[in-house]
Amino acid sequence: MNWPDEARLSTWVQGEDRLSTVDQNSARQLAGVAVDKTLTDKASGKDTKRPALQAALEFLREGDVLVCHSMDRLSRSLADLLKLVEELNGRGVAIEFVKESLVFTGDDSAMSKMLLGIMGSVAQFERSLLLERQREGIHAAKKAGVYKGRKPSLTPEQVKVIRDRASAGENNSALAREFKVMRPTIYRLVA
Repeated sequence: MNWPDEARLSTWVQGEDRLSTVDQNSARQLAGVAVDKTLTDKASGKDTKRPALQAALEFLREGDVLVCHSMDRLSRSLADLLKLVEELNGRGVAIEFVKESLVFTGDDSAMSKMLLGIMGSVAQFERSLLLERQREGIHAAKKAGVYKGRKPSLTPEQVKVIRDRASAGENNSALAREFKVMRPTIYRLVA
């Protein structure tokens, strides 16, 4: 495909800490791909509230190309994927998915749009399967007495102090800051 000379080739790839194997990393994902700017998120592709993705969306201008290793690195939600592609194409930004050998410019064929929907659905399905297996594994570990869950962030003594001070009229937000927990935690304890 011939890109306009003025296009700044940009890329965003999913971060290494959510990659599934040790040998899977962003350097391998970008091997042989020439880009001007690389942004890497260290968060799951389950939603679009990721710092590097947001930075890429702000950086991209008309005529740019967003290069992603694969669709599931951009989003594992079909709705989010379709929205991102439509939004970027509407701004004159093309999206290239290297692994799938697909490029979306906004002037896409019906076949390309169908492939986007199918591949996005597969990514969402894979995420659902992963979460299901995780829940099953946790359930089995709990049944075997191996999984105890996350360590409580507050000791029983701290819980008592919080309850006493909250019932005496202290501000819940101030208590949350002091004990380094979220406000809903305080509300749950005093309810």
